[in-house]
Amino acid sequence: MFRDNRDFMAALRSSGDLLEIEKEVHWDLELGAVSRLACEKDGPAVWFKRVADYPEDETVFANPMATWRRVAVAFGMKPHAPVKEIYAEYERREGRLIPPVTVEKAPCKEIVQRGGDIDLFAFPAPMLHDGDGGRYLGTWDLAVSRDPETNWVNWGMYRFMVYDSLHLTGFPRPTSHLGKVFQDHYVPKKKAMPVALVIGADPLSHFAAAATYHIGGEEGALAGGLMGAPLELVRCEASDLLVPAQCEIVIEGEVLPDCVALEGPYGEYPGYRTGEMGNGILFRTTAVTHRKSPILTVDATGYRDDSSTITALTGAIAIKRRLERHGVPVLDVNVPRDGAVHTAVIAVKYGGRQVAREILETLTSRRALLSKILLVEPDVDIFDLGQVLHAFSTKCHPVHGIHAVQYEGRANTLTPCYSQGERAAQKGATVLYDCTWPGEWSREWEVPVKATFATIFPASIRQKVLSQWRAYGFKE
Repeated sequence: MFRDNRDFMAALRSSGDLLEIEKEVHWDLELGAVSRLACEKDGPAVWFKRVADYPEDETVFANPMATWRRVAVAFGMKPHAPVKEIYAEYERREGRLIPPVTVEKAPCKEIVQRGGDIDLFAFPAPMLHDGDGGRYLGTWDLAVSRDPETNWVNWGMYRFMVYDSLHLTGFPRPTSHLGKVFQDHYVPKKKAMPVALVIGADPLSHFAAAATYHIGGEEGALAGGLMGAPLELVRCEASDLLVPAQCEIVIEGEVLPDCVALEGPYGEYPGYRTGEMGNGILFRTTAVTHRKSPILTVDATGYRDDSSTITALTGAIAIKRRLERHGVPVLDVNVPRDGAVHTAVIAVKYGGRQVAREILETLTSRRALLSKILLVEPDVDIFDLGQVLHAFSTKCHPVHGIHAVQYEGRANTLTPCYSQGERAAQKGATVLYDCTWPGEWSREWEVPVKATFATIFPASIRQKVLSQWRAYGFKE
């Protein structure tokens, strides 16, 4: 496992998954455009070694884990590991939490700035997309906060825009863990909320921060479990929050309970720029610490960004466990990478109308991030989208196979198909496409036989063909 972000970058270099650009690239759109195209082409992560208007020791590392190859490397697996195996490896490690340890000295304290020394524009935060409300310093970040009543420490990945040299504005959704703690415990008491924005930690710490994890769960212990060793944390300069000791940059500050500031719009993970400039939370910086020659990490959000792997994987596992707790006969869940974390494929032991309704009710009761669900049976490999499309096309009844639920106050406001009014009211819907055979159908007489090699030939013929495959002249 990698002690820090720089070890991870070295591993990506060795596996051929890192491109180092020596040519000067401008922070205003050019850097974002290069990073965005690299994502869409499933290209390597990009290390920009020279950024216009900044000294040569100020560099930018973009798209850390935007491909399954890089996720596999982060987990110490072979780069070509199948997605299903990566899911299984995460699930195995996620069940073995290892609490972090506190250290006194840390690389992220090599440079300490307070008061008049603070200038957020000293970092090469890029203008990532045309039309963004500003330059975003926090994209591939890790925001540390604490519930003042329970002392639960939460890590989350939220966007933060540079407002001026001392302030950031952010967009943690009200249904997010940080947003909920802020609204429930700080705003009513008109108290500022201490927050530490961590940039450039080791890859699995960021993975933990972006993971779909339960309220009360400690992401620091999750990161340790994923790494197989305790994560080292160090105390902040201006608060008692703890941050990963080996990270590149820490922006310490507080979110003000009685102030808002303009933030956005922004080209987000669904692959669209949605919304207009609006009121965001206002983050006042109290201290900045960083390593010498800090590397700013960036997620060039949009179609096929880092959330399409990390959030998809952890979200799928969370959905599976939630359904299991509610007695749904779930077998496996896949949140396809190209579905922008809006679509899930769920395999069940058996389907039918009752199972479909139970799934919809369970996944939309508190907050509804998914807008589309495809329900399939065990004969469909949910990681093979060709098989999923075939099941949808042939088994989903165009009338009886479609189930929908509408709700208000808990919808995903980043869903592009929602109107401005729906987003404001957090109003939305989730539809489930039942691609399973009706439970009342006879499996012997009414369910058609699937015309595939595995289902329509006797075992003796299948065995003979497989054993003679290369003899026939096939290479694969």
